[in-house]
Amino acid sequence: MTFASPVKQMIFALKEMANYSDIVESELWPDLDDNFVETLLYEAAKLADNSIAPLNQSADKAGSILNNGNVSTAPGFKEAYKELVNSSWGTVSGMKEYGGQGFPKTISVMIQELWNTSCMSFSLCPMLTQGAIEAISHHGTENQKKEYLPKLLTGEWSGTMNLTEPQAGSDVGALKTSAKKNSDGSYSIKGTKIYITYGDHDMAENIIHLVLARIDGAPEGNNGISLFIVPKFIKNQKSNELEKNDLQCIGLENKLGIHASPTCVMSFGEKIGAKGFLLGEENRGLACMFTMMNNARLNVGMQGVGIAERSLQQSFEYSKERKQGRHYSGKSKNSVNIIEHPDVLKTLIKMESLTQASRAICYDNAIAIDLAQNHKDDKIREKYQLKADLLTPISKSWATDIGVKVASLGIQIHGGMGFIEDTGVAQHYRDSRIAPIYEGTNGIQAIDLVTRKLKISDGLAIKNFLDEIKETSKKCSEKNDNGFIKIANNLNAAIVEVEICTKKLLEWTKENKLRSVLFSASDYLELFGITAGSHYLSRGALSEKNTENESLLARKELALFFSTQILVNSKALSSSICSTSENLGNFLEDF
Repeated sequence: MTFASPVKQMIFALKEMANYSDIVESELWPDLDDNFVETLLYEAAKLADNSIAPLNQSADKAGSILNNGNVSTAPGFKEAYKELVNSSWGTVSGMKEYGGQGFPKTISVMIQELWNTSCMSFSLCPMLTQGAIEAISHHGTENQKKEYLPKLLTGEWSGTMNLTEPQAGSDVGALKTSAKKNSDGSYSIKGTKIYITYGDHDMAENIIHLVLARIDGAPEGNNGISLFIVPKFIKNQKSNELEKNDLQCIGLENKLGIHASPTCVMSFGEKIGAKGFLLGEENRGLACMFTMMNNARLNVGMQGVGIAERSLQQSFEYSKERKQGRHYSGKSKNSVNIIEHPDVLKTLIKMESLTQASRAICYDNAIAIDLAQNHKDDKIREKYQLKADLLTPISKSWATDIGVKVASLGIQIHGGMGFIEDTGVAQHYRDSRIAPIYEGTNGIQAIDLVTRKLKISDGLAIKNFLDEIKETSKKCSEKNDNGFIKIANNLNAAIVEVEICTKKLLEWTKENKLRSVLFSASDYLELFGITAGSHYLSRGALSEKNTENESLLARKELALFFSTQILVNSKALSSSICSTSENLGNFLEDF
C-alpha cells in the first residue's frame, strides 16, 4: 500500500490536543510560526514518503551484513541517509553556535516521528545520534562540543549508546569494561558491549560511541562508572587525517524485528586499547548517560506512535478493499468490505483512538521539556520540569505498549493474510515488540513512576497534571451535549481512581510495603496512561478547528469511544492496584 505521512493529524495533535500554545506564548522562539511548522513537516514528509518508506519491507528482508568487522546496511539505506544529511534535518533543534537552527525539541521529535513511521529500522540511526548530541551538549567540554557537535548535528557523524554487557542487562553497575588513564589525558578502553544499535554501519563518515566503563581503582557498582567518547575514527594531530580506533563489531544479533537496523556486539581494545575521552566527571557516568537516555525514552515512545500509525494506515486501507461475508443486516447477498462488519470497525476505531492519544501525550511531553529547559522564569521552568519528569515514563511505556497493541490488532484485521510476511503487516508487529524493552524496560519505567515521580515535591507533579485533566473535564461538562457530559463524567471517575491509587501507593511507601508498590506499578502506569489519553482526545474534541479527511469518526465521537470503551477500565485497574501483594510469597513455594 502507499504510505502517507499523517502531517495533518500531527499538526492537529500539536496545536489542539497538546499545549503548543504554551510554546507560542513563551515567545522564546519568535521565528516559529504556524506556516513554518507546516512547511517544515511537509518537506520532511516528502523524504519519509518517497525515499524512506519504500525501503521498509525490502530492508527488513535484506537486513545488514557483517564482513570482516565492517557492517553494510540494507540496499537503499545509504542513499536515503545521504538525503537526510544533505537536507540538514538533524540540525533543526541543535544549538546555533554549533551549526543548529535552534528550534524547540518538540519540532525535532515530530520529525523523528516521520522517520519512525516510514521505517523504524532506519529511524534508529538519527535517533541515537540525537541522544549523543544531548549528552555532549550537557556534559562535554567546550573543545568536545566544537569537535563533535557540528558533524553529529548534520548527521555526517552518527552516535551510539554503549551500556549493556553480556553479564549485565539492566543492572548497569555490574559492567566489566575498564578504562585506564594514559599520559596524554585520554583513556584506554577495554571490554565488550552488546545490543549496540548502529554500532557499525556504512552510512556515516564516523561513529561516535558513548561508552560506560570503570576507571581502574574506581568503586564497584553504579557509583564507580564513568562515560567516555570513543570515536570509530580519531583525528591524527599531526596529519589531521582520521585513523581507525581499536574497536570493531564482532557480531550482529539475529533479532525478532528491526532486521535492517544493525544491532552489534562491539569489542573495544582487543589490541592496544580503544582510545577514549572522559565525558563529564569521573564516576559520574550514569548521570551523563541518563541525559542521553531521557532523550531516547521520549523518542522511543514516538516509535510506538510511528509503528501504530503505520499499522493503522495499512489496516484501514485493507479493510476498505477486502471483501468477506455478507452485511450483518441481511440487506445484501453479496460480500461486503470488511470495514462494514461492526467488530472490524470497532477494532479500527480502537486503533485510531489509541494512536492519536499516544501521539498527543508524547507531544505534550516534548513541549514540557522545551519549556523546562529554556523558559526564563525559574518558577515556570520548575513547573514544566515536574510535568516532563512525570510524562517521560508514561510516554515511553504507554506509547510503546500501544504500538504493540495496535500492530497486533492490525494483524487481526488482515486475518490469515496478516500472519503471512508478504503483506508486511507482520513486520509492524515484529518491529514494535522491541520498543517496550530497550531504553529501560516498561517495567522499569513503571517503577520509576511509582517510586520517584509520585514523591517529587510531595506529589505536586501528579496534582498539577490532574488539575489540567479536571479543567478539560469541566469544559466538557459545560457543553450542552450528552456525549460531552458522558466524557466529563467518565473523566471525573477516572481522576478519582487515580487519586485513590496515588494515595494508596504513597501510604504503602511510608509503611515500607515496597513489594506492594512495585507489584502495582505497571497497572498504575496503565491507569495514568488511559486517563491522560482520554484527556488529550477530549481536548481535541473541544477544539473548534477541524482537519480534512477525518478518519472513521468525528473528534467528539472518537473521544467518546475512548471514554466509554477504554477509560472505563480505570475502575478495574484501581481495584487491582489497591490490592495488597504482601502475602503472595507462598506462590513461589509451589515452584
